[in-house]
Amino acid sequence: MSDTDVNQPPPSLGLRHLALRVTDIERSKAFYQRVFAMRPVWEPDPLNSYLTSGSDNLALHQVEGEASSVENVDDGPLDHFGFLMENTQAVDEMYLWVKQCQARIVKEPKQHRDNSYSFYLADPDGNTIQIIYEPNVTQPSTNPNP
Repeated sequence: MSDTDVNQPPPSLGLRHLALRVTDIERSKAFYQRVFAMRPVWEPDPLNSYLTSGSDNLALHQVEGEASSVENVDDGPLDHFGFLMENTQAVDEMYLWVKQCQARIVKEPKQHRDNSYSFYLADPDGNTIQIIYEPNVTQPSTNPNP
């Protein structure tokens, strides 16, 4: 690292990895495969599964007891995580798909003040997932300073 780079972090590819604690690894894996077409890329043992949609990595780790619950979706340190969509029509198409998959809708589709558009659903362990079109976020970039 040169002297001119000491005040900046090295470039990253963005936030593309998330690890979730789940209570039933097979149920959670089936949910993310069905609803988001993710596929397993590594399963080191029966209690851990790593999935991808191509440019990301979701780790599912089975824990004993209650990871969270659908009843208390608003509780816990994780507020939500999201899947970015290309446009508002894609959000609406995903909404119809999620309903067809019989996943629990937490908040209906809505246009936000910042011109983004989204809805929320819950996974089997009660984690809240936002499906969002965010006009300020475009294609994935390897350059953090466009």
